[in-house]
Amino acid sequence: MTTHPYTRYVAIGDSQTEGIGDGDEVHGHRGWADRLAEILAEGHPEFTYANLAVRGKVTAQIRAEQLEPALALKPDLVTVVAGMNDLVRPGFDAERIVGDIEEMLARLAESGARVATVTYPDLGKVSPFARRALPRVLDLNARLRAAAERHGVAVLDVFPHPVTSDPRLWSPDRIHAGPLGHARLASGMAHTLGLPGHADWSDPLPPLPPPTPVSALRTTSADVRWAVGFLGPWAWRRLRGRSSGDGRTAKRPELTPWVTDKKLT
Repeated sequence: MTTHPYTRYVAIGDSQTEGIGDGDEVHGHRGWADRLAEILAEGHPEFTYANLAVRGKVTAQIRAEQLEPALALKPDLVTVVAGMNDLVRPGFDAERIVGDIEEMLARLAESGARVATVTYPDLGKVSPFARRALPRVLDLNARLRAAAERHGVAVLDVFPHPVTSDPRLWSPDRIHAGPLGHARLASGMAHTLGLPGHADWSDPLPPLPPPTPVSALRTTSADVRWAVGFLGPWAWRRLRGRSSGDGRTAKRPELTPWVTDKKLT
């Protein structure tokens, strides 16, 4: 059993925290926050967990819709992960985005909860769509680290670790982590919170074989399939002013004991 002081964990955020990319709409989505709850619950029958995250939400919506419900649950541990949906949209404003994040960090820290957040990896190594986003990522990460330091917030800083932009950790949509990526994030957050046994969370994966003409062709074909299957629908929703989170509510709005019959992979 791992010793820790947490009994009331609340996760707020967008699709990454909801768990998109780790599961499906039929059987449900797990994600790194669920996996972290699994780690924290081991040997702690008093442990409870709520996940207020909803896919498609920008940072201002997360602050407006999830902060007060999170505070009302009186957590002793909160994770705040926001900014991805702002990062990939026109009109990116790092100062405004981190201003909203900092308000959440400050108020949650003032409540007495232990608060933790996550930086962003080099998304351009995962998706061709995000290759021009590196300046935004660097700006957002620098501001996020500074805001976290001002309020004593723990930071899982994924950007310096090359494995976090290894495409094998990401789902086919290249926007969300896959099961292995979510597992690494959960382990990284456990390490950030001081839990033993997770120092290897950022270890690199085995090297890939050298590229060949056949593998290059497969990569090109995969890029085309991705553009048709994921980029196109995403752009169409943006043009229509729609979001993948429209009409959705939190999957786990109340603090309840963590119970699972699913084996982590």
